Amino acid sequence: MTHGEMVDGIASLLGSVLAQADPTPQAYLLEARQMQALSLGVHIPLVCFGISFPAIVLFVEGLWLRTGNPAYKQLAKRWSKVMLILFAIGVVTGTILSFELGLLWPNFMERWGEVFGFAFALEGVAFFVEAIFIAIYVYGWDRLSPRLHMLSGVPIVVAGVFGSSMVIAVNGWMNTPQGFELDAQGNVTDVDPVGALLNPNLWHEEVHMYLAGFIVASALVAGVYAVAWLRGRRGDYYRAGLVVPLAVLALAAPAQIVVGDWAARTVAETQPVKLAAFEGLHETTEGADLTIGGVYYDGEVHGGITIPKLLSLLAFHDPNATVKGLDTVSADDRPPVGWVRNSFQVMVGIGTLLALLGLWFLYFRWRQGRLPRSRWFYRAVVAAGPLSLVALICGWIVTEVGRQPWIVYEFMRVEEAVTGAEGIPVGYATLVVVYIGLAAIAAVMLRRLARKPPEAETAAGADEIEVLP
Repeated sequence: MTHGEMVDGIASLLGSVLAQADPTPQAYLLEARQMQALSLGVHIPLVCFGISFPAIVLFVEGLWLRTGNPAYKQLAKRWSKVMLILFAIGVVTGTILSFELGLLWPNFMERWGEVFGFAFALEGVAFFVEAIFIAIYVYGWDRLSPRLHMLSGVPIVVAGVFGSSMVIAVNGWMNTPQGFELDAQGNVTDVDPVGALLNPNLWHEEVHMYLAGFIVASALVAGVYAVAWLRGRRGDYYRAGLVVPLAVLALAAPAQIVVGDWAARTVAETQPVKLAAFEGLHETTEGADLTIGGVYYDGEVHGGITIPKLLSLLAFHDPNATVKGLDTVSADDRPPVGWVRNSFQVMVGIGTLLALLGLWFLYFRWRQGRLPRSRWFYRAVVAAGPLSLVALICGWIVTEVGRQPWIVYEFMRVEEAVTGAEGIPVGYATLVVVYIGLAAIAAVMLRRLARKPPEAETAAGADEIEVLP
């Protein structure tokens, strides 16, 4: 399967998922959802690199400054070019997303833009800061002093975290809206933009997304060097290219399990219907059971291991607590349980496997001071990259589809927000072509960069002006 076919497949999957969430008589709601799903499916992995990769690159450069080992400089310099390529692609996909909000969901923007517009303005400022300093950082190799060069990368990390935090805050607000009042006609009044940003869902969504960013970036990068390792490339450059991202994965993946528990408990309080969809719990239950694994279809979970009262214990720290079921709302206000529950299980299952892979690495690194020798370990590392992307997409299905049929939870339904304009299918087809083109450009540039020997990164002198292949 080509990258373009994979992107189109993700779009079709997410679009069909979202389409099932809330039927509507408007002819182009399906296409609007597919366009949005396609853009999110392409952009979110790039966001993961944007919020985590600069910090990893700076860490490797710091290792070079501390040890003087040229392999670390080769790695940091190579990765900084990858960072620039992905940032450029992300600029295009992010710009498309911002246009889609206005073009596809005009009623949403018109009614609620005053509430979250402040967050998007701050995100725009952070984007320009990040763009300026990423150019300085990449072009500054061998031109700035080593320490000044490393310091020039700090604003990239800060701006990336701050800018993405604003977007996450808006998503958190869509799940737990606050910071406004409605008058008798339903118009938005008394807007408090800061209060809207600091919503209950912001905190767990932010930490959960940042850890996901480190997991995805580290798993994909480690997979590249695991392939090289399996092909017999065992120099310092390749060893560092494995050890650094695996160390990040080993720390982030187990932490994500703890944060996931926090997120589920917050959802239990603020969006009980979404929690019921996580488990496929139809009836409000005192001392609710939890089923690990299994597949939800035909209105029930088939297979899996059921642990008595565990859902109540995890959600409320009380094995006898009452967990609200799907029966607390009408059928029209329920999300598509199959998609939410099954995606949740896939996300948790892959996350657990990634945590075990990280612990496998830590055991050998800490107890024996070496990398594992089993080829199965490196095959697992190669598989971890694509699996982390699957878990990422499933996580967003859980978050977004679990909120359906609401675009703003309990205030505006998705069908009320979509445009009534014609021509969306043409725009959707154009978008597919654009993303296939972007994927092809990124693949060519990254492949040409990978073909250069690591020594080329440190062989270039101060007069080098070409930073991309």
